[in-house]
Amino acid sequence: MSYKRVTLSHFLLQEQRRRGGTGTFTTLLTDIRTACKMISHEVNRGALAGNLGAAGAENVQGEQQKKLDVLANEIFLHMNELGGSYAGMASEELEGVHQVHGAAGRYLLLFDPLDGSSNIDVNISVGSIFSILRLPDGLDPSSEQAFLQPGVQQVAAGYALYGSSTMLVLTTGEGVNGFTLDQNVGVFVLTHPDMRIPADTDEYAVNASRERYWEPAVRRYVEECKAGKDGPRGRNFNMRWVASMVAEVHRVLCRGGVFLYPADSENLAKGGKLRLMYEANPMAFIIEQAGGRASTGRQRLLEVQPTSLHQRVGVILGSANEVARLEAYHGEQDGR
Repeated sequence: MSYKRVTLSHFLLQEQRRRGGTGTFTTLLTDIRTACKMISHEVNRGALAGNLGAAGAENVQGEQQKKLDVLANEIFLHMNELGGSYAGMASEELEGVHQVHGAAGRYLLLFDPLDGSSNIDVNISVGSIFSILRLPDGLDPSSEQAFLQPGVQQVAAGYALYGSSTMLVLTTGEGVNGFTLDQNVGVFVLTHPDMRIPADTDEYAVNASRERYWEPAVRRYVEECKAGKDGPRGRNFNMRWVASMVAEVHRVLCRGGVFLYPADSENLAKGGKLRLMYEANPMAFIIEQAGGRASTGRQRLLEVQPTSLHQRVGVILGSANEVARLEAYHGEQDGR
């Protein structure tokens, strides 16, 4: 083992010095790192600690909460409140804004404490997603309005993946870097510097059980992929589906691909399936910083103006040329 590796702490300090920062932002990300380490520990303990199974309650989304959903949410709130750098927080698991009382922080934190929680009980990868915004001048951090900023306003975003190893993937607007948790010493180490997504791919990820609801543009794209080398694309494609956005996006970052959870005829009234503020925006920021593309099919995801804290949206992201093709198909469908 090399002892000259760069830890997440070193990386953040180097970035702080390079940008002439005050250290506040380093503290923000350090608190998130600690929360993710604690959640990783609880996920790994699983049934041994009685962490599996339903919590017996629904969240604001109307979804049945798992015990680990509740625990991860409590960990994220507690660990990121202690530092006092956040003026307010919003979670997929909470109906309204969680104000940090007495804090003079100038940042806002949005997070999905445990993405893919339907996979918890069968030991498939899950993760946490987070997004950091600046508190706009003159706005009350306890108000929903302070959080309703388009994704282009994010100052940082990332996710933790709790899989065969625990990884923290991060962007602060200058590329994407991945850090792996060394369980023996308890530190994240830079293992995936400057992650980049190839523009072309032969993999796509989509929930095929929803085919009957898809728009013609999505159906056309998937049918062409399924036709393989004998179809209009002239090459074979593989389909993947984990039902955990963190796992899907991580695969795209590591080897390319396109991830689709589009708005369809069944969920269109809600805007789509995935949450704009907690899932789509942070992942779109990461994907774009890695050279990919992120879209609703008709609009750049990061330019969508939020109208509510729990707004949903259609999501298509990944290898740039494939996402551009899907946008073109939507344009043809709409007569544009």
